[in-house]
Amino acid sequence: MKRMLLVALLALALPLVAVASDSIDFTNGGGTLSGSNAGLTLTGSELIAVNGLNSLGLVTGNLGSVTFSTGALMSGSLNCTVAGVCATFAGGGSFIIKGNGTNGIPNGNIFNGSFTGPVTWVMVTLANGTHNYTLMGTISGTWLNTGTTVNGAVVQLTINTGKGFFNGKVNISSGDTNITVPEPSTLGLMGIGMVGLAGAMRRRKA
Repeated sequence: MKRMLLVALLALALPLVAVASDSIDFTNGGGTLSGSNAGLTLTGSELIAVNGLNSLGLVTGNLGSVTFSTGALMSGSLNCTVAGVCATFAGGGSFIIKGNGTNGIPNGNIFNGSFTGPVTWVMVTLANGTHNYTLMGTISGTWLNTGTTVNGAVVQLTINTGKGFFNGKVNISSGDTNITVPEPSTLGLMGIGMVGLAGAMRRRKA
C-alpha cells in the first residue's frame, strides 16, 4: 500500500517539476508603431524596465531596445472604429530585445525570435472617449545567445490614440513582454533525485 502511495506521489510531482521556470518581465516605452496590410512594425522603442533577470530584481533606466515586426494582415482592418478584435496578423516577422550593459543587464541580444501564431489587434473605447489599441501575441526564440529555446512567451502592447483612431502610425506609451525561461539542468537533477529516492525506499522495504 505504501509503495502504491509513493508511486502515485511521484507521478503527481514529476509534472510539477517539469514546469519549473523563471518568469522575466520586460517593459518598453516610446517608439513608433507602424501598420499596413504587410504587418505591424515597432521601431525606436526603449527597454525601460526588466524584472526577474539573473536574480537582479527590478531594474529600471535606459536598458536597451525592443523592436518587432509581425506577418501580414490575415483578416479585419487596422483602422476599425468599433470595439473588439479589429484585425489578425500572421505569425513570423521578428522580435528582438537588446540590452546595453547597464545595471547588470547583458550587453547584446537578450531575446531573438519571432511571433509563433496569429497576432491580434483589439480596440477598446475608454470612458473618457479615447481609444486603446492592444496588440497581443506569443513569441518563440533564442535566449541570451545560449542556444536555449524559449516557447510561448507573451507580448502585450497598448497604445492610446486619443479621440481619433489608428491611422497607420502612432507613438506608443508602453509595452510589456513576459518571457518564461525553462531551467533544464535543474529539472533534470530534480527528476533524477526523485527517482533515486524512490529506488532507495524500495530497497529498504525489501
